[in-house]
Amino acid sequence: MKISQYLYEPQKGWKSIVATSFSSESAPLVLIFGSRYLLENESWMEGLRDLCPEGHWIIASTSGEIYEDFVTDDTIVATALSFEQTRLRVAEVSAAEFAGSYSAGVYLGKELGADDLQYVLLISDGQAVNGSQLVEGMALAIPQHIPITGGMAGDADRFEKTLVGYKKAPAPGQIIAVGFYGEHLHVGHGSVGGWEMFGPDRTISHSEGNVLYELDGQNALDLYKRYLGDYAKDLPGSALLFPLNIWLEGRSEPLTRTILSVDEEKKSMTFAGDVPQHARVRFMKANFDKLIDGSESAARDSVADFDAFTPDFALLISCVGRKLILGQRVEEEVEVVRGLIGTSAIFSGFYSYGEICPNGKGATCELHNQTMTITTLKEL
Repeated sequence: MKISQYLYEPQKGWKSIVATSFSSESAPLVLIFGSRYLLENESWMEGLRDLCPEGHWIIASTSGEIYEDFVTDDTIVATALSFEQTRLRVAEVSAAEFAGSYSAGVYLGKELGADDLQYVLLISDGQAVNGSQLVEGMALAIPQHIPITGGMAGDADRFEKTLVGYKKAPAPGQIIAVGFYGEHLHVGHGSVGGWEMFGPDRTISHSEGNVLYELDGQNALDLYKRYLGDYAKDLPGSALLFPLNIWLEGRSEPLTRTILSVDEEKKSMTFAGDVPQHARVRFMKANFDKLIDGSESAARDSVADFDAFTPDFALLISCVGRKLILGQRVEEEVEVVRGLIGTSAIFSGFYSYGEICPNGKGATCELHNQTMTITTLKEL
């Protein structure tokens, strides 16, 4: 695998961070993560074409960009991956073309299905898509032993709109899945949170899909505001600091759900993934050290099966809520990952509105919120 990486900064333009000579016949996978405002101005695309070979450009807006050991804002990071023995196939859909996110996921999974499929990277709009239904649909169409990882695009802490695109200017509502084929790609993954639970266990008594109305027969939004105290006036942004821990029937581990929006008239909260009725939930709050320990655990899981060799590439997708909590300490969660994975791997990634990863080796893929999710790749 050959890797190049480039950084775009306003007023400065593009610069090369990691330079590699690509074959003229190669069509690299180019992961392009950046500020929504910068991506909306298409001038950056021409500058990148001067540096980077044409290939499978996968573009997503973010709530912060990750490269090397740094976390930046208002930049664009492009990472070109050229595989020598691994085939790629890209499927793209608009959420508006389907009755729901579940059917979009099923369609994408069927588009990528093949006997030698090894891994799927899934990048989705973070506002117009129900992430848990998208992942559930794709997981139905792809064998469980095939890992699916990725994330949902971000928009800082604004929650206005997110952008995703393939080979063209990114737009809201887009979903992209990349299939990796062949026997030479080794894939690792890990996803860990690190939040503290507080308050009593409660039961969802009224919900519809990813919209929550009642907990224990009480209005969920009013109850949530009582727990938030002074933070309630800053909703929905402040909800990133207080996610919901949810136990789903048939799952061995709980999931974390983040609020995307609140409806004061309907007294409801919309989450990034489903919140089924009768599920048990508990409110959560941040603990700095546990968040960073969670990133370290995710890194350890992502290389658990790498034995004597180290990854060529690590994709880090962390939640915007973690970034807001950690503040000036945010780079620490990237640094601990570097300490586990090693200095030879190239890092890229972004802060998201949702993380996609199996909940353990061989487990079904899930949508997570408020986690550090890491995917490691090496071509053998």
